[in-house]
Amino acid sequence: MDFSLLGPIAVTTGSAELSLGPAKRRSVLALLLLQPNTTVPLEQLIDSLWEDEPPEHARTVVQGHVSRLRATLAEGGAEAYGVELTTHGSAYLLRLPEELIDAHRFGELVTLARPEAAPADAVPLLREALGLWRGPALTGTVTSPPFAAAAHALEERRLTAVEALGRAYGALGEHEQAAAILYSAAVNHPLREGLIAGLMRALFRTGRQSDALEWFHRTRRLLSEELGVDPGERLRGAYEEILRAEAAGKVRKAAAPPSGGAGASGAGSAGGPRPATGGGARPAAEEPPSAAPGETGAPAPGGARAGAANGPGQRAGAAPRLLPRPPARFLGREHQLTSLTQVLTDRTTGESPLAVVAGPAGVGKTACAVQWAHLHAGSFPDGQLFADLRGFGEGDEAPPAEILRDFLLALGTPPERVPRSAEAASAEFRSLVAERRLLVVLDNARSSAQVRPLLPGGPHCATVVTSRSRLDGLVATDWARPVGLQALGHEEGAALLGAMLGPDRVAEDPAAARELVDLCDGLPLALRAAAAQLTARPRWRLARLAAALHDERRRLALLSAEDTGVAAALRMSVARLSADDARLLSALATTSDGHLNASAAAALAGYDQERTQDGLDRLAEMHLVDEEATDVYTISTLTQLFARDTRGESGESGEAGPSGTGDGGAKSG
Repeated sequence: MDFSLLGPIAVTTGSAELSLGPAKRRSVLALLLLQPNTTVPLEQLIDSLWEDEPPEHARTVVQGHVSRLRATLAEGGAEAYGVELTTHGSAYLLRLPEELIDAHRFGELVTLARPEAAPADAVPLLREALGLWRGPALTGTVTSPPFAAAAHALEERRLTAVEALGRAYGALGEHEQAAAILYSAAVNHPLREGLIAGLMRALFRTGRQSDALEWFHRTRRLLSEELGVDPGERLRGAYEEILRAEAAGKVRKAAAPPSGGAGASGAGSAGGPRPATGGGARPAAEEPPSAAPGETGAPAPGGARAGAANGPGQRAGAAPRLLPRPPARFLGREHQLTSLTQVLTDRTTGESPLAVVAGPAGVGKTACAVQWAHLHAGSFPDGQLFADLRGFGEGDEAPPAEILRDFLLALGTPPERVPRSAEAASAEFRSLVAERRLLVVLDNARSSAQVRPLLPGGPHCATVVTSRSRLDGLVATDWARPVGLQALGHEEGAALLGAMLGPDRVAEDPAAARELVDLCDGLPLALRAAAAQLTARPRWRLARLAAALHDERRRLALLSAEDTGVAAALRMSVARLSADDARLLSALATTSDGHLNASAAAALAGYDQERTQDGLDRLAEMHLVDEEATDVYTISTLTQLFARDTRGESGESGEAGPSGTGDGGAKSG
């Protein structure tokens, strides 16, 4: 039995998640878990649950929630785990082994890690600790000051662990890894000076000194604008350290022999990582891939980037490069990559090309889009922008104004000149990039309306959008070209397993490899999770994992790795459904072979024909079912298993999902 505070409040036993009920009941459990093995007075619970004056029957309400929690825990076998919820007068005590609480395990792992003294040991400990997080802490609790304070304290501990992991990677010389782990946290916490200082050092040590200095100036402006203060000692120290190292690099370059002899390269110089390649020269790590002669992405004469040097608010020569690192072990998808190239490099229409990479959860949409973006970065010398729109993630989707602000700041717009409204910021963005060669990657979009304000203007820009929805609206109004992703076949799936595990391990049992591809529904996410299970168990043959996956009660749990897995991905898709559509999906999961037509679906769901057809169309648009032919629908095995596991938690339990009615909402996996 596991208790989760680091994300949505949840209790799981094996692969099953207990139904905890509405937000106040989850909040009662959360408060007891925040003080395990300690009596919590009833009055404290009441004060925490109601921000305003509590109702007269507040005591009865809390007592009812405690009673239901006690019954739920008992049904989940709490006694076998040493878990007991007891009453002590007018207080309650949740007695349990504290290692069952993810926040406790997180704290233990962080305490064990010593990033400076033993970085090689600290990295796996901190990665495991951060892997326990499944979203913002205490998601699903009421929005009262006590819970806000507790969530803030947990988030502070998470950020401290992120900074420690960055230092550990830095101590090992793995500066790219340090920059990657610190970047996303820095974007979400732009005023946390220690975090920004660590990111600056990591970027500089990968040869990206201009990006490192840009982070300093951006943060300095934000501190002045929002807090009225100057940078603190840590941020100033990182800035001065980079400037001193740059100056030293220029001196070394001036003293080097002018010829191309052995002394000119400077490669292999002692004294730790070399922060810059020869003084003022642009480091190789920052150069965009060169375009072939005559291509639109070829650099302008003299090294200047066409359209980039003199744009409004743009520092000469600056080009934002916000792409995530290329996906590891990316294989196949040649047809889709070719389709993206055809769509996004088509300049015959005089319009800004737009592609939508759509497909089911876990099929590899982000990996495909990011892989193409890295392969063709040289065709977009004025920069590459990337944003996670959080359409199918924990919490709320990213508002366009937030993304536009990040884009405008990355393009060099001073913070005071960034418009506050999304409409004005969108217009400023289109104007700013109208004559530039820019690539925009918008990941994880929920709807066409979320995307439209983020589309650049001008014929030289290109945009890739990924989504679990087809985004038919963009096709209709913005001439988006769809690029669909399907599950991998046996050959591609086995190749992915071979890339993850080594070809010898797959070659010794090719039949089991094919069986694993089938059991994973050909989803790259599921196959990668299966490979992670086998990597952790080097003595296991592929057939042993295949045999374990045949147990449908365990399959989704086995196809998970820390915060990644099919169940978590599907949960985010289902969380975006209306209560009616969630119930329809649960009904479809009861079919024996996953094939049915609208009439059979209507009979299973108890809906009329028109209502069922509309629901099937919406599920197909979200890639939760597939319309193989006219009135022939299929639901994948993994989606069936997930829908069966969660059957009764959305509409049938009285808690609507994401339609906004009820306390349920999205859950993590």
